[in-house]
Amino acid sequence: MKLNEKILVSHVDNWETQTWERGKAMLALRPDRVAMQDATAQMAMLQFMQANKKTVAVPSTIHCDHLIRAESGSEKDLTRAIDENKEVYNFLASSAKKYGIGFWKPGAGIIHQFVLENYAFPGGLIIGTDSHTPNGGGLGMLAIGVGGADAGEVMAGLPWEVLHPKLIGVRLTGKLQGWASPKDVILYLCGLLTTKGGTNKIVEYFGPGADTISATGKGTITNMGAELGATTSVFPFDQKMVAYLKITERADIATLAETNKTLLTADPEVHASPEKFYDQVVDIDLSALEPHVVGPHTPDLARPISKMAAEAKEKGYPVELKAALIGSCTNSSYEDIGRAAHIAQQGLKAGLKAKTAFLVTPGSERIYHTMKRDGFLQTFEQMGGTVLANACGPCIGQWKRADAVKGRADSIVSSYNRNFPGRNDGVNDTLSFLASPEIVTAYAFAGNLNFDPVRGSLKAADGTELKFEPPKGDELPSQGFAKGPEGFIPPAENGESVQVDIPPTSERLQLLQPFPKWDGKDFEKLPLLIKTKGKTTTDHISPAGPWLKFRGHLERISDNMFLGATNAFSTEPGKGTDVLSGETGLTIAQIARRYKAKGIGSVVVGEENYGEGSSREHAAMSPRFLGVKAIITKSFARIHETNLKKQGILPLTFADPKDYDTIEQNDRITITGLQGLAVGKPVSVAIHKADGKEITIQTNHSLTGEQISWFKAGSALNALN
Repeated sequence: MKLNEKILVSHVDNWETQTWERGKAMLALRPDRVAMQDATAQMAMLQFMQANKKTVAVPSTIHCDHLIRAESGSEKDLTRAIDENKEVYNFLASSAKKYGIGFWKPGAGIIHQFVLENYAFPGGLIIGTDSHTPNGGGLGMLAIGVGGADAGEVMAGLPWEVLHPKLIGVRLTGKLQGWASPKDVILYLCGLLTTKGGTNKIVEYFGPGADTISATGKGTITNMGAELGATTSVFPFDQKMVAYLKITERADIATLAETNKTLLTADPEVHASPEKFYDQVVDIDLSALEPHVVGPHTPDLARPISKMAAEAKEKGYPVELKAALIGSCTNSSYEDIGRAAHIAQQGLKAGLKAKTAFLVTPGSERIYHTMKRDGFLQTFEQMGGTVLANACGPCIGQWKRADAVKGRADSIVSSYNRNFPGRNDGVNDTLSFLASPEIVTAYAFAGNLNFDPVRGSLKAADGTELKFEPPKGDELPSQGFAKGPEGFIPPAENGESVQVDIPPTSERLQLLQPFPKWDGKDFEKLPLLIKTKGKTTTDHISPAGPWLKFRGHLERISDNMFLGATNAFSTEPGKGTDVLSGETGLTIAQIARRYKAKGIGSVVVGEENYGEGSSREHAAMSPRFLGVKAIITKSFARIHETNLKKQGILPLTFADPKDYDTIEQNDRITITGLQGLAVGKPVSVAIHKADGKEITIQTNHSLTGEQISWFKAGSALNALN
């Protein structure tokens, strides 16, 4: 058996009834834990409250990391966030206290770093309301990103459903050398497999090279497996995990895992003949791996750093860097910070300072205080860096970048995990590149993309040439981790008397009303709301940044629907035409609200891997709230397709992808045979043209019997109740 199979089997809800077929069967599983971040926790908790349960059925936590805006530095940013988001924090804290959920206060740290430090364990299964939950795979567990409805149902005591994933085996040999880091493993793999290469698949690493990578380095690799579209990624249990568990005060778990190592690694037969056991096998020789840079605009546009300058010139990328950023949930381990600090120390010794804005995001209070104790913080500040709060900040668009100008293409570089247009500073024109923290730190000294830190040199203050030595850094602090006030609030022993705090006049929070159930009729001649063109991520469907503050208010946040999407029939993103009145230049949300007011539903059409990126279920809830009945695409990303099903929207795929091209702005779309909607049965769609012609096409779906019941009930929560 492969490692992932051992974990899946040990968490199956009902062994007697469960079928197993990769790529086809639906698995019903019992996760060990649920983790939520403050942006997605709002809707997750609002949905959980609809289940009318007294307490959660599994251990659960809320982490306040998304709503802290990076602007002035950690102290001022945190103070401002607590003031601006008081309503939301009070709601989350009170609901956590009432329903038996652990609450980590703002500034405590980033959810994925916290899970790795406190909750992850080899062989476990955790779901989290954030697409980068797979960070926990660095400790040998299946950690999977989900939507809030999934989390709410598991907290309510239901099993969790997921398509039985196919398997990619990544065999690692050799050992990372010089400038190469764990980050480069996943950047290289993103370039190789692309952002949809891992969809509905688990990436399982193995081989002698895996044992040479630190537990936190493994976490970096599994974290960014989300950029492959993978369900999750996992490493086998080894001594690197033992060391990390012990230094994070979990020696008992390390001992238990060592005693049961055969359950936490693949069987020897698998490693001896991986081609027999995995659907795809990829080989990576760590000894030959070069540092990579990916971007702009997508994490799978990859090249070795040696080719970056030439490609920037060829493609006309602005080479001047406006900012260099390190840290985040992906790369803020002690090893990451130590290697970056080693580069910083070399630059300082040569009399250099950062030539661009240099921002540092620690992952947790534990990391921050250890950085401070060991002098790394002072080093970064001396080179001109600003230390931000222990929060997501610029990684998710929570960054008030002072010099950002809409319409101007600037280049930035970070050690983050995602770089879609507008993702970091809210400016779609910004070109965002990703690299390891040590490469980013060297770029900060150079101030431009033409510099190759591995082979190039910089002019020191005395006129001599500085050629950086390869970075060095300890995997774990020799003195252990330093600690500060961690900010944990336990739930009440009996929460029945606790009142959930939602001010009746709040513009940030809104109690949910159940979506209407299906009326039993076919969808007749519905207008096309938008035909999205090219990459359509959840960032495009439901942008973050300033909209994060409305994550708990479905009506308000729905005004952002499709604001970042490219409409095939409009020159301006997020805009379209009301085909009933002919008025143009309206936002897609305005058009949808007009149709909804007339009692008319609508249809959305998209291309490949529709809904890739963040797990944000608002990208499904807002269309549902504003009357979208069905979404027809060439293919879906896993989490988003599940979110659509949960909210009662019909997700269909073109049987012939070329049929996408037949859809025109003024078409009316009829979806028939819904009374006979059945597992594996194609759905017929009629396209009514403005000139009276009619084209009938076939579409497919992946709905299970239970998911069809969700559609008929109006949502999964409706079916639950």
